[in-house]
Amino acid sequence: MMLRRNLVLLLLIWIGVQTADAQPRIRQNFNEGWKFNLGDEQAAKSPAFNDTKWRRLTLPHDWSVEGKFDIKNPAKPEGGGLPTGVAWYRKSFTLSAAQQKKDIFIEFDGVYKNSEVWINGNLLGLRPFGYSSFHYELTKYLKPGNNVLAVRVDNSAQPDSRWYSGSGIYRNVWLTSTEKIAIDHWGTFVSTPMVSKASAEVSFKTKIRNQHTLNGKIDVLSQVYDARGKLVTSVRTDDVLLKGKVMEVAQTATVNNPLLWSVTQPHLYKVVTNLFSGKKLIDNYETPLGIRYFNFDAAKGFTLNGEYMKILGVCMHHDLGALGAAINVRAMERQLEIMKEMGANAIRTAHNPPAPELLDLCDRMGFLVMDEAFDMWAKKKNKQDYHVNWEEWHVRDLQDMVKRDRNHPSIIAWSIGNEIREQFDSTGVAITKELVKLVKDLDTTRPVTSALTETDAKKNFIYQSGALDIYGLNYNHKLYKDFPKNYPGQKFIATETTSSLDTRGFYDMPSDSIRRWPKDGKTKFTEGNAEFAASSYDNVSAYWGSTHAETWKEAKKYDHVSGLFVWTGFDYLGEPLPYPWPARSSYFGIVDLAGFPKNAYYMYQSEWTNKSVLHVFPHWNWSADKTVDVWAYYNNADEVELFLNGKSLGTRTKKGEDLHVVWQVKYEPGILKAISRKNGQVVLVKDIKTAGQPAKIEVLADRTNLTGDGKDLSFVTVRILDKEGNLVPDADNLVRFKLEGEGFIAGVDNGFQASLEPFKANYRKAYRGLCLAIIQAKQKSGKLKLTATADGLQAATVVITVK
Repeated sequence: MMLRRNLVLLLLIWIGVQTADAQPRIRQNFNEGWKFNLGDEQAAKSPAFNDTKWRRLTLPHDWSVEGKFDIKNPAKPEGGGLPTGVAWYRKSFTLSAAQQKKDIFIEFDGVYKNSEVWINGNLLGLRPFGYSSFHYELTKYLKPGNNVLAVRVDNSAQPDSRWYSGSGIYRNVWLTSTEKIAIDHWGTFVSTPMVSKASAEVSFKTKIRNQHTLNGKIDVLSQVYDARGKLVTSVRTDDVLLKGKVMEVAQTATVNNPLLWSVTQPHLYKVVTNLFSGKKLIDNYETPLGIRYFNFDAAKGFTLNGEYMKILGVCMHHDLGALGAAINVRAMERQLEIMKEMGANAIRTAHNPPAPELLDLCDRMGFLVMDEAFDMWAKKKNKQDYHVNWEEWHVRDLQDMVKRDRNHPSIIAWSIGNEIREQFDSTGVAITKELVKLVKDLDTTRPVTSALTETDAKKNFIYQSGALDIYGLNYNHKLYKDFPKNYPGQKFIATETTSSLDTRGFYDMPSDSIRRWPKDGKTKFTEGNAEFAASSYDNVSAYWGSTHAETWKEAKKYDHVSGLFVWTGFDYLGEPLPYPWPARSSYFGIVDLAGFPKNAYYMYQSEWTNKSVLHVFPHWNWSADKTVDVWAYYNNADEVELFLNGKSLGTRTKKGEDLHVVWQVKYEPGILKAISRKNGQVVLVKDIKTAGQPAKIEVLADRTNLTGDGKDLSFVTVRILDKEGNLVPDADNLVRFKLEGEGFIAGVDNGFQASLEPFKANYRKAYRGLCLAIIQAKQKSGKLKLTATADGLQAATVVITVK
């Protein structure tokens, strides 16, 4: 009986292999089975090199985040204060018999940076820009049996960035095999030139690669499927005569009664492009399709599918907090979920091409995207930044971004640069024209902008080029009102706003006094506090920026402001302005590095969503006789009444442009209660209680069921509570983690910008009562049990099921 079962199993495996090999195109994840060495081993390019002592790992991988924070690290605090350097990756692999007859390509979604890729001792190429996706053909260098891929990564020249970059093969790697005649890399471009509720015209442009020595004829069939897998339309072009190495085939089809893609209903279709030689299928290639139309208007702003809406966006850097730069789809999804819950509907990929998976998520979840290419052109911001590669690589890098990303319905604008220094001299004119033309040669369906800071039109050479479709302005919210008068007929978007400085849970009074930290770009920063924190009353900003409220009050008033992108959605590693070391991550986020919202999150939620909001702060643990400013953000109500220990402290209502209400309350221990009312009826009630001493731990997993794919994550929030179950707002207990089962602790954090504890550890001090453990599943089913302990506190556990 056992023998029969084994034979059946072997037969099923054999059938699966044969079926896979029979596919004309096979794209396989190539992340597993790599070996890694931190340090330069020039001999590692040779297949004969002995790497048995190297570390085994699965990509994506960021070696910098595994290191120790140190002021001596050459990336400096602006780069996160983590180590960089040179490292090598190697992978041995064999090809199936069927693959040996095909063309084989290796594709890297991103390597930071200066990658050199070798196959069996042969150099395939170099790619300096750490944010570009790229591919190489391996075919002629491959052999039966063992093949060795080696990648050298050099991130040693520092400082090279104004934020944390990470180091290594930090995005996914893919191995693709195709026939000699196949659709080229990023070879499809699908657009919708005409869209209405009744029908949509879909344009297909397909580049076909021919590596046969003889030209011949093929048939091209493009099919559109809806989200349920139902075929909704198709178009076939027969007897296409192949000419040259690469040629393009254009087709058009109609989708009747299309389901339009929007931020609230992100309906997606799928295009499958098939190539036939006679009756034989020789290639098939999938492309995402979202049917939508949009427009920017100089006077009235932005419309999506004919409906006016404000673009409510945030800027996002690419790091994932404790996970570093190594991409993880669940971690990115969680960030987007948190932003969506706040009311955001747009993301600016500041200041570089993102991971492809982020755009997939934005397509699926309903986010508009401004896809950005560069933070600098030929003029530097750091000694070792992209300006050293500009002349040789900017054309290729920009073209590759557009070709890779142009099929994503989420993308509504291309940005060719951020705060570029060529604004200030005449070279900006020619470069802007060149970059815009490069984009337009590949995609005319979206406008092109650049994030500008020079506000005098006569002195801004990027603007003077006349090439931009939309004027993108960073900061300068006081200029929004008169923009139509100063720039008649010009479309406008606030590409970057605010730069508010906040530390979750920290409060500094008086709250009605706005501070600019530092005062200007020349004065040494001497304010601040010993905690290296910034007040979470939304009353501190960088000198070039504003508070959240200051900017939003202006942006919401004017229709010609098509939207804004707040700097930033999340705190990010690096750029810890205004504080010096040991500060090592930013204070700009609406949400801290661990994913815990700051108070401003609820200001936006009360303004950007229809859900009822009542958020009252600060905590209620103060010294005796302290007068405390109590704020409330609210909506869907006429008023809020505040009580202290059952005694009314009065009713407040927002006046004019107010975004919050405030009471000045003399502290006494007990219970603060806020009640919001609409037409006299209670809408929401919020209590804040004085907490006692830390007594126990609470653990809350965002997901207790994971997929056993080796990638899935559970983010476990740890709360330090008193014996009554109240969060202790100043608790800083050291929490230790123990994980049982087939998983591991991928990272720990507490969101504090000046914590020098390692991210890769099984312990973390709480900050303001909270910390975080990130649990990653392995490729096995079972139960994971996380236990959190701290001296003198009642421990807590959570069980996570992996399937």
